[in-house]
Amino acid sequence: METTAVILSGPKQLGVESLMLVEPTHGDLVVEISHSGISTGTEKLFWTGTMPMFPGMGYPLVPGYEAAGEVIEAGPETGYRPGDRVFVPGANCFQPKDGTPVFGLFGGASHFLVTPAARVSRIDAGFGAEGALLALAATARHALAGFNTALPDLIVGHGTLGRLLARLTVAAGAPAPTVWEVNPARAEGAIGYEVIHPDQDQRRNYRSIYDASGDAGLLDSLIGRIAKGGEVVLAGFYTVPIQFSFPAAFMREARLRIAAEWSPEDMVATRTLVESGALSLAGLITHRRPAAEAPEAYTTAFTDPDCLKMILDWKAAA
Repeated sequence: METTAVILSGPKQLGVESLMLVEPTHGDLVVEISHSGISTGTEKLFWTGTMPMFPGMGYPLVPGYEAAGEVIEAGPETGYRPGDRVFVPGANCFQPKDGTPVFGLFGGASHFLVTPAARVSRIDAGFGAEGALLALAATARHALAGFNTALPDLIVGHGTLGRLLARLTVAAGAPAPTVWEVNPARAEGAIGYEVIHPDQDQRRNYRSIYDASGDAGLLDSLIGRIAKGGEVVLAGFYTVPIQFSFPAAFMREARLRIAAEWSPEDMVATRTLVESGALSLAGLITHRRPAAEAPEAYTTAFTDPDCLKMILDWKAAA
């Protein structure tokens, strides 16, 4: 089976090309993707060539791990049937192109995908393009519901992840967190909480600060804002070594925590929150482009500060 997919052949070398898919097995689904999201975290690192090396990494690759679509083929052992709507967190299902392996990192930016049924999650058809946001929402939920956690009273950054962290905190019934944002264009869109510039905030007794900015240089200033025994949660992805001044952290008996990727339990809980209306994904998608315009879409997603979330529309790719 043939598909069109986004291929990143090297830093800033991105196009939409044809690829062959592997044959599905009895436990696989074939999914026609309608929408996929562009991650301004990990995908930007691949696009710029700054992603630290790890096993399985290489070019050319199909990026993307935020995809939603419709099952068109289902193996007899899957428990799914054609017509089911699903979220797909990427796939490694591409055959070599001209003899060169194509890495499925993370493999979601494709019109069709072959994936084990155990990897997908059922979603309501009414989610539309917002169904592609479930991975990011589950990542935010994982940061809040991890080991020995406290809900944030300060969130740094009002991008998509910061907004989801704030919305989940409010949905949990906790006091509304304060959110810092230095970009005036991103200060809008708060639902049930306040967004302020850091210079407006004199508070220095926060119990739990969640950094959703990905800026490793902020750590010392954040430690200076916590109460004794407070924590700083690193919820972004950091490409440079994390450093901090020990004396201030020592005086506060500070705790540092790293929030990693979501688990299946996070996905189930997040989907339930969205379906019940407790968590809204509205207003997070600011830009959409046809999949054929992926090169322009990726450039906008990574360079336009007004772009919170870019969605590729694959429905016109038939």
